[in-house]
This record gives sequence, structure tokens and C-alpha cells, in this order.
Amino acid sequence: MKALYPAFERMLPVIMVIFLILGSIQAAAALHLSLASIRHFMEWCAPAYPVAAVGSAILTLAGLWFENRAERLARKGLRRRRGWMMDVLARLTNRSALEEMLAREQKETIIDAEELAASLRARVIGQDQVCEDIAAQLRRRLALHVRGKPVGIFLLAGPPGTGKTYLAKQLARQLDRPLLNFDMTQMSSPHAATQLFGSPKGYVGSDTYGKLTGGLKEKPDAVVLLDEIEKAHPDVFKKFLTAWNDGHVTEASTGQHISTVRSIFILTSNIATDELSEIADRLSDEPDKMRAESVEALRQAGFAPEVLNRLDRIFVFRALEGLDIARVSALEIEAMIDSYGLKVETGGIDPSLLFQVMRRQDRMGPAASARDLARSIEDMISDSLITAQQQGAKLVRIVSSEDGVVAEIANDSEAQKARIIK
Repeated sequence: MKALYPAFERMLPVIMVIFLILGSIQAAAALHLSLASIRHFMEWCAPAYPVAAVGSAILTLAGLWFENRAERLARKGLRRRRGWMMDVLARLTNRSALEEMLAREQKETIIDAEELAASLRARVIGQDQVCEDIAAQLRRRLALHVRGKPVGIFLLAGPPGTGKTYLAKQLARQLDRPLLNFDMTQMSSPHAATQLFGSPKGYVGSDTYGKLTGGLKEKPDAVVLLDEIEKAHPDVFKKFLTAWNDGHVTEASTGQHISTVRSIFILTSNIATDELSEIADRLSDEPDKMRAESVEALRQAGFAPEVLNRLDRIFVFRALEGLDIARVSALEIEAMIDSYGLKVETGGIDPSLLFQVMRRQDRMGPAASARDLARSIEDMISDSLITAQQQGAKLVRIVSSEDGVVAEIANDSEAQKARIIK
């Protein structure tokens, strides 16, 4: 009997036509209609035939267009169901925003590596090769449909003040992902693991989730930044090995497994900076050999071998040189002034000040930091910045003189004229 169902379904339109004809004949017989009266009625309706034909053609074309559009939307997973009644999503929430989120999640699987690299290069100074490599890695890894571990486990190694932490933050921003930032210098005790993974039942704090497990439960696609990972206690390392190996972390208070397969883990380290800088300079044109020697240098410096074995990639940051030092310093000074609610006038940072920074960097080497310089400048100009703020100024310029560094109030109209001339 089941074998007849497909044939019956195929013949259903013909059967419907037959029933329609029989029903029409029966209705005509019940109303005692003759062929002459039916012909007279058809002739009376003749002027409406062209209008009916045009209307039918429009409806047919509209149906074909809708079907074609619905098929394209269905392929993207965005097929919309519209009817005479209001959709429950349109009544209770913002359906268009929900559809945009769904589309963004689906598009996230394929990213434009060149566009991402360009965005990172524009913000992370002096690390163009790292930006290009990490963008290419993420493009390939996000495209994988079957994955039993995080999207990526990357180590950013190199001298302090070269943009490792900043790159991780910019990566989260460019990928439109939440950021979970943990300072691993605070995880140096054996009990520190409870802060990240929760406390077992019966212990203090067992009524709340850990910072990492709770964060990943709410934001499974987060970028997890582990700053200065080498300073974490070995017990903390062991907990992370499960997250990287098996694709989940375990919340100690409930025993619940929380997936990490949609997360990106970024580790930063300042260990073995001299060795890594030398390797980066010597093997800049041989990335595979540079990574191999970098792994060995980190192992000899005491980096946990079990962690190194689970890393997907190691990116070595090079020390800043030349104008890159001036660029980073200028950005740090600008950020510091922004924190006072002020803006730097176009061309408003004295070049002699940035030149002094570059010379100081050459003398001190990796020990120098643009961040430290910005703090020292803030100590000198904070009073003048507060005064400018109180006077309602919007623009300031930073001037270096024999008496030190001072902030002067800039004239808005002059600044606008300068921008127009440029």
C-alpha cells in the first residue's frame, strides 16, 4: 500500500481538476442552468478576460520571484516566514537584529584574512608579519566545521612593550568577540585555580562559578587572554591542559563540562626575550625554522613542556626600532590625554620629545617602555592638563622646552585652519 503513495501524490493535481469539473456540472444541474445561459454569461464576462489574464500573469511572476528569493534565503539559513498575522518575534523582540546576529554568526566561519591583517597592522605598530600570520591562521581554523579543541591556542612571545596584549585586545575587537582577560601573575599560588575554575562543593566560594568557567558559559566564543602565562602555578597549567586537549573545562562546584571549541586562547610571555629577539632577527625569512628554535629557547628557559606541546603557533614579537618607537609613544601620549577628556591638536606633539624617546630606547634597550614614558610625561603635565580641562579647552599641544614638558591650550579655529590647509 505504501508503494502507491508516491503515484497517488503525483496524480493528485489531475484528480483535483476532475473533481472540480464534476462539481461544476453538479452545481449547474442543481441551478437548472442551460448551455445557452452559460454561453450568454461567458459572453457577458468577455471584456474582463484581458484584465484577468494580466492579473494572473502578474501573480505568476510574483510567485516565481518570491520562490526564487525564498530559495536563496533558505540557502543562507535566513528564510523568513511572513504571513497575514504578526510574527511572534516581531511582536516580542527585534527580529531584524536577531536575523543580523544569525547572519553574522554564520559569516564568522569565513573571514577575510587580508582585511583582518590590514586592520591589525593599522593598530599594532611594528609587528606586520605577526598580524599577517595570525590572520591567516584564524581564517583557516574558523573555516573548520569539525573541531574537538579551541579555534586556536597562540603564544605571543617577545620583549615587553611591543604590543602583545594590545594585539589580543584588537583581535577580539576586530572579530567582534568578547574578551576574557586574566593576569596570570595573580595565579602563582596553588589555590589560584579556584579563581578560574571554581571551588569544589563544601569549600568557600562553591556557590559561584569560576571567572573562566562562568565567562565561557556565558560567552563561549570569547577570546581568552592569559597575560604572562609563565608566571602561573603548575596546578593552573594542568587545568588548562584539559581545556586545550579535550575541548572543555570543568566547573569544580558542579562538575559541569563547559565547551571551549569556539574560544580562542591567546597567551603572552616575556620569558627569554633576548634569545627570541635574536632568533627573530636571524630567521625572519624562515618562519618554520624560527618557530622551531623559538620552542627550544622557551623550553630551555623553563617554559612548561606540556604547554608548549599544545600550542598551535608561537608568534615572536620583535623589539621596536626607529620611527615605530615614536609611533607607539605618540599613541600612548594621545591615549593619556584622552583620559583627561582632551584631544591632541593635529601635529601637537613636539617632535623633539619623541626624538628623546627614541634615543632613550636606544640607550636602555628592552628595559625602556613607551608606557613608562607616557606615565613620566603625565607626571609633568598633569597640572596643566587639569587647568586646561577647567578652562573648558578641547585641544592641547605638548611642548618640550629647557624647563621640561608642558601642555598648552590650542586654539580650535587655528587647528581647523591647519587641517583645511593640509
